[in-house]
Amino acid sequence: MKQKKVPLRKCVVSNEMKPKQELIRIVRNKEGEVFVDDTGKKNGRGAYVSKDALIIEKAKKQDTLARHLNTQIDDSIYEELERIAKGQQS
Repeated sequence: MKQKKVPLRKCVVSNEMKPKQELIRIVRNKEGEVFVDDTGKKNGRGAYVSKDALIIEKAKKQDTLARHLNTQIDDSIYEELERIAKGQQS
């Protein structure tokens, strides 16, 4: 039986290719709103970050998401990412 192809995406912080399920998608839409896309299907410019608290901390320190999405990232987005990463690890 043929194996199903696993979609891979690149983490914008670590530059690692990982299966889509291991990453969190952050989106900036046309109105300039930035939010976490839990479905992975919302319209807009997307960036993927690993579900890892250390990677998320590094993204915040280096302002990686702001560079990739060409906008300011609110601290609440980073807090939500950290919450998701902690939920994944437990």
